[in-house]
Amino acid sequence: MVQSKDTTIRCVVPCLLGLEGLIAQELRDMGALEVAAENGRVLFSGDANLLARANICCRFAERVQILVGSFPAKTFDELFEGTKALPWEAWIGREDAFPVKGYSINSALFSVSDCQSIIKKAVVERLKGAYHIPWFEETGPIHQIQFSIMKDEASLLLDTSGAGLHKRGYRLQANFAPLKETLAASLCSLAHLRDYHTLYDPMCGSGTILIEGAMMAQNIAPGVNRNFSAERWDVLPQSAWAQERERARDLVKRDMHFQAYGSDIDAGALELARANADRAGVLQNIAWKEADLKDFSPVTEKGTLICNPPYGERMLDLQQANELYRMMGEKFDKKRGWSYYIISPSEQFESLFGRRADKRRKLYNGMIKCQLYMYFK
Repeated sequence: MVQSKDTTIRCVVPCLLGLEGLIAQELRDMGALEVAAENGRVLFSGDANLLARANICCRFAERVQILVGSFPAKTFDELFEGTKALPWEAWIGREDAFPVKGYSINSALFSVSDCQSIIKKAVVERLKGAYHIPWFEETGPIHQIQFSIMKDEASLLLDTSGAGLHKRGYRLQANFAPLKETLAASLCSLAHLRDYHTLYDPMCGSGTILIEGAMMAQNIAPGVNRNFSAERWDVLPQSAWAQERERARDLVKRDMHFQAYGSDIDAGALELARANADRAGVLQNIAWKEADLKDFSPVTEKGTLICNPPYGERMLDLQQANELYRMMGEKFDKKRGWSYYIISPSEQFESLFGRRADKRRKLYNGMIKCQLYMYFK
């Protein structure tokens, strides 16, 4: 059964902590309805086209999931019955694969493996009744069931993305400790990067911040050149994916004046960055230079500088990281037309940098709690 074009689908978008507001606004701009930001996720409603649009166009989200249902579950019986009561046959066909994974936090049902097997059994029993068959081969497209049990409230979801949305397809490999593409795009958004701005990253590594900035400036949809697991589902119209890719390509900005400059002390990282930018379709917008931070010298009168410097928990020891922050304070002059956005886990960053940030924002780089230090006045 194919979902009707008018069918409203309730979706969940998991995200890095601190990005909920950005994603909620992004979804509203796409036309999503009933958008609600929660801790670490954003909910929205829309049709099949909007589900495809969110996968193809979301810059900051980790994935897009369909919320099949939620219910209280303090016992295994409640988990089984609550799962069995949901309309799984509306999404999963008789030949489809439906593996189960998930997590439990602050709940009576703490054994993830037990929850996993009970949910699987309940879905099988529901589908047996719907299709009148005793066994499921599961040879068809994957419908990954994801469960979350938080404070005894179970949510059952179907993942539509497959690989995480941060995997745009341009970064085949990365240098040590790369910044996630979704976080890099978020830094560009928080820096209010525009298509007429000049972007700098003097510690660019494999170029992720510059590439995401150039893609944002040109309005290149991050997922337009990749595939998603739900594209193979019989229950969703194939036309939705084709229409949304065409829509995304039509919205690309061809006439704009964005330019970026990336430098790094590592020649190998720069070679990687060029290849990544080429695959992303933004090579012509970025100039590259092998250079140490101490030799940073911008070639324009105005600029937006965004960087993710190496630090103690990542690549340098603490003393080296502190010396780097002091050098940054010396090189990143406070002057008209310039703004600086630096992500770091260091609580001493401002004193080492030499001045207080005009604004700070708490973000997570993976599991590392960081601050985005913003200098724009």
